[in-house]
Amino acid sequence: QVQLVESGGGVVQAGDSLRLACVASGRSWNDNYMGWFRRAPGKEREFVASMRWSGGRIFYADSVKGRFTISTDRAKNTLYLQMKNLKPTDTAAYYCAAGSPYYSLYEYYKTNQYDFWGRGTQVTVSS
Repeated sequence: QVQLVESGGGVVQAGDSLRLACVASGRSWNDNYMGWFRRAPGKEREFVASMRWSGGRIFYADSVKGRFTISTDRAKNTLYLQMKNLKPTDTAAYYCAAGSPYYSLYEYYKTNQYDFWGRGTQVTVSS
């Protein structure tokens, strides 16, 4: 059974850091692209970052570029999102996702490119 389980969310102050983790299980991920998305209250789910599980092909949303870092630890089957200098506008539920077999590198930011999703972890940043 394929599972993506996120952890690491919490309540922090502006300027703080958090590291989110997503443990992926149930199949081999070597050929996958993986992504982080977020959904703020009253807004649609939006792209945050993505990469190839084996490394490389890294993309970031402009709003997080320079502050967030996506990475994998293949030995631990874990996808990470290191978040620094957090802002109140980063407040959202964060989801990890696995790219579908029809994943297009040109549409890495679209939710329809991903076919497995975790349940999310909440990040709240106070000012």
